[in-house]
Amino acid sequence: MRSEVITVRTGSRPTVQDITAEAEQFVAGQGDGLLHVFVPHATAGLAIIETGAGSDDDLLTALDGVLPTDNRWRHRHGSPGHGRDHVLPAFVAPYATLPVLDGRLALGTWQSICLVDTNGDNTTRQVRFSFLPG
Repeated sequence: MRSEVITVRTGSRPTVQDITAEAEQFVAGQGDGLLHVFVPHATAGLAIIETGAGSDDDLLTALDGVLPTDNRWRHRHGSPGHGRDHVLPAFVAPYATLPVLDGRLALGTWQSICLVDTNGDNTTRQVRFSFLPG
């Protein structure tokens, strides 16, 4: 299995960051297999969604509705409402596995691999790509 860690700067505001290009570069020329993407953080996740047409902002709006930034959370260290960031991975998993065919991601036309980070306390994230040949 081939594996590599990249660093993604997410900034201090909730974000949906497209990392598809980095994933494509990682699997280029690898033949058939599976790409596993993993975010080793307790407050971030991965989503396979359309970007650039408003879906990324819609996802953040939906997460704010389901997981509001307020004082309801028992987990209270960090910024106000930070407890919701620790619940995020239950809704947006910290991993995804995708098919790779002839060294190319088998994503749908409008699908992108996105890092979802609502935790403004951490401005950079690690993402692990692992390729398992077929």
